[in-house]
Amino acid sequence: MVKTYIFGHRKPDTDTVSSSIALSYLKNQLGMDTEPRVLGTINNETKFALNYFKVKEPIYLNDVKVQVEDIAYKKGIILNANASIEKAFKFMSDNQITALPLVNDNKKLCGLITLKEIAKELINGDISQLHTSYTNILESLAGEEVLKFDEEIKGNLLVAAYNSSSFVEKIELNTDNILICGDRYNIVKKALESKIKLLIVDGNYHLTEDMLSLAKENKVNVIYTPYDTYTTSTKIRISEYAKNININENPVVFNSLDYRSEILDVINKCGHTNYPIVDKKGHCLGLLKVTDTNSFEKQDVILVDHNQKSQSVEGIDEANILEIVDHHNLGTIGTTMPISFRSMPVGCTCTIIYNLYEENHITIPKEIAGLMLSAILSDTMIFKSPTTTQLDIDVANKLAKIADVDIDKYGYEMFKAGSSIKGMKPEEILSQDMKNYNVDDVALAISQITTMDYEEIEKDLSKYVELLNNLEKQGFKIAVLFITDVIKNGSYVVYNDSAKEIIADSFNISDIKQGIYLQDIVSRKKQMLPNIMEVIEKKI
Repeated sequence: MVKTYIFGHRKPDTDTVSSSIALSYLKNQLGMDTEPRVLGTINNETKFALNYFKVKEPIYLNDVKVQVEDIAYKKGIILNANASIEKAFKFMSDNQITALPLVNDNKKLCGLITLKEIAKELINGDISQLHTSYTNILESLAGEEVLKFDEEIKGNLLVAAYNSSSFVEKIELNTDNILICGDRYNIVKKALESKIKLLIVDGNYHLTEDMLSLAKENKVNVIYTPYDTYTTSTKIRISEYAKNININENPVVFNSLDYRSEILDVINKCGHTNYPIVDKKGHCLGLLKVTDTNSFEKQDVILVDHNQKSQSVEGIDEANILEIVDHHNLGTIGTTMPISFRSMPVGCTCTIIYNLYEENHITIPKEIAGLMLSAILSDTMIFKSPTTTQLDIDVANKLAKIADVDIDKYGYEMFKAGSSIKGMKPEEILSQDMKNYNVDDVALAISQITTMDYEEIEKDLSKYVELLNNLEKQGFKIAVLFITDVIKNGSYVVYNDSAKEIIADSFNISDIKQGIYLQDIVSRKKQMLPNIMEVIEKKI
């Protein structure tokens, strides 16, 4: 992870999206590497603002959970399966590991080799057979290439330990033989005439020109080694292909995109200490040791327009929160280290961000100013919301000049574009801007939609009540939908059946019914939530 992500709450509105973009631009001007993200579908109002000012939509962010790719596993710790046992052992020793993923030429996993299996092979393995490459033998014997006709070397291994006459008389040689021999030229001659697979001449001895000619004629591979016969016969065993050892061909494998929390469950169940890591195409990337899981890089994030864990991205507890910029009441997000927390009782997060631009003497581009203005107009409902402060109004006017727009005209166009709900299902409307709260262990779900088309909701009023009652079954004692009309400066309210009395008391309604209109009730933060919370606290 390199970039710092900046994002708002899970139900992105114009303030959430605009403040993410505006703060990201500011941070980048100050030398950070940041990127704005969104945690959900962008609504029509916000899309209008983005299109109007020609700003690209931020990318969706699913979560900030720690993945395997964030863990300090041993990247690049892999070895071609055709490497020698010697090379595998040295590689493992150099990297202080007890297991090593073996891969093919395409870096696809072939299996997992361990020090234990190497030891077993060298102690109990069949020393009469050898299957490896010419190159591996050359390397293991510190050899000199003399004649090479085959890279693949496979055959029965023989050592010329008898005296020359006995060997020639008693030993049958053929094309499947690999012979280790010194200066016993009658044996060498028989071997070359028999067209053996490979002749290894030890002790720094060399073939005569006649012998070399015979070897060429019969296409016998030849290697010179400085080692004596005993050493040569010992060292040649470690030239064997690593893949020929009893490797685990189906080890437990993790993908680089797997979540740390999930792989820990697997590790606890299977109890292994080493795990190959692969990418989504199946290419092996390296080796994960159990101890590596304690060393990982958290995603750096900056939160805007929220500070509630329930409203934030999945896995926020695993992220490294650098900063919070918000205009809401204090929520449930905690940090292990001190951070910059800018919170102000204003109508919009972008009002705060404007001040950050001023403090850092950074010029606001036209398109960024336009988005910030859109956010302020949205959150303050063109200054009609009780959350509106004089600072919001002053900042909006300054931003309007930079963006070169008329506040009233642009604000109306924006709300009109964003208020249409035609074609939307009740489920979509209800979930579009729903926020969850807890008051003295009482769970609340409060949804708010801004539209001038209340008639569209009224047609399906019973469906909305049903959906709100279903939320109660999911644990929300209070589930409410406020349909806010900016022009009328009020809201219609729909609620779950059990919340009827609480809603009536919250807004002093004597004759409450579904869809009742509440004049001057437009702010969830300043009016809806506080009123409901006060009643709940009194009744508990």
